[in-house]
Amino acid sequence: MADNSTKIANRIILATGSMMCLWVIAAFTGALYHVNWSVSELARQYMTATGMIKPLHTLVDYYTHIKGIEYLICVAFFVAFPIFFKYVNKAPKQASATKRSISN
Repeated sequence: MADNSTKIANRIILATGSMMCLWVIAAFTGALYHVNWSVSELARQYMTATGMIKPLHTLVDYYTHIKGIEYLICVAFFVAFPIFFKYVNKAPKQASATKRSISN
């Protein structure tokens, strides 16, 4: 009984996944058709719609955007450099050698 219900559940999940896959392919194909088959234009529209990129209309907008990125790079450097410095300047481990005698 349990084996039969597992097969039915697996078929339902497979059918649902197949329908979702067909819907995604249809939506993606329609979106590509709408932007004249340009993947880069589709990506630009997606990022603009979700707020990942914003249109920069003035020089002040552009400069503010660049300064924000610069500050993020500086913070990343201030975190990464001390860690790297400690890694590079680690004291080497002392290796000890022991003398073994070979007996017959």
